[in-house]
Amino acid sequence: MILTDYYRFEKLPNQRSKLRIDCTASTGSYDPLETLKNKDGDLFLYIGDNTHTKAGRERKADLVLSRTTHISSVYNPDLNFPYWYGDMKGTTDAFLFVHQNTEFINGGIQVGAVIELFVARGQRNNRSQLYNTLSDGGLDEEMNALRIQVTKTVTNPEKP
Repeated sequence: MILTDYYRFEKLPNQRSKLRIDCTASTGSYDPLETLKNKDGDLFLYIGDNTHTKAGRERKADLVLSRTTHISSVYNPDLNFPYWYGDMKGTTDAFLFVHQNTEFINGGIQVGAVIELFVARGQRNNRSQLYNTLSDGGLDEEMNALRIQVTKTVTNPEKP
């Protein structure tokens, strides 16, 4: 399997931050994200426009995933597909994102947005090829297998 870990993030209602997304389900198996949990055991991140990165020779990221520091640049190669890609800063791991209802309105991500993050450990240098495979449906079985492996959800901490 190429994909190793799964995290589902949602923009929940009644949050003060316009850019916060909360983890509502996960395999709980990716330490770089697990270490970002707060004292209550909740995992949340922020997603928004890339306002701090200078492009240089490489393409500037469309979005940024952060917490207290930069976690991942997020690239959107094709506006016709609900997919993005990126990588975990400081690792060799690639991120693939499947998203829905992710419009940014009045400077924030809309309530009800869902962003599924799939990790491909050790695949950072293959992230654009993985994006193409994802776009062609070549990772559907692996994604479904990881969704089934969810060990914790917000609504039921013991089982999915």
